[in-house]
Amino acid sequence: MSVDIDTVKRVANLARIAVSNSEAEKMQGELNAILGFVEQLNEVDVDGVEPMTSVVDMKMKKRVDIVTDGSKADDIVANAPESEDHFFMVPKVIE
Repeated sequence: MSVDIDTVKRVANLARIAVSNSEAEKMQGELNAILGFVEQLNEVDVDGVEPMTSVVDMKMKKRVDIVTDGSKADDIVANAPESEDHFFMVPKVIE
């Protein structure tokens, strides 16, 4: 795939980047080099290769998924004007 000057200017316009003609010519070469490298990657045989997130085999640290009250119920309602059994007491709104 090859990128022409008009495509470079259109991409620059979409990215809201001001590009002069000389800069567009330089970017054309750079974009063509990048796309050439990507085309080379398409030639690599990756059948049977598992996707990986790191080059080093790592196990993700996970915590035990246990539901708790956080042991802070008393601290949370400490400043409430009224509370009962760790719940905020509020006036009735609907009659």
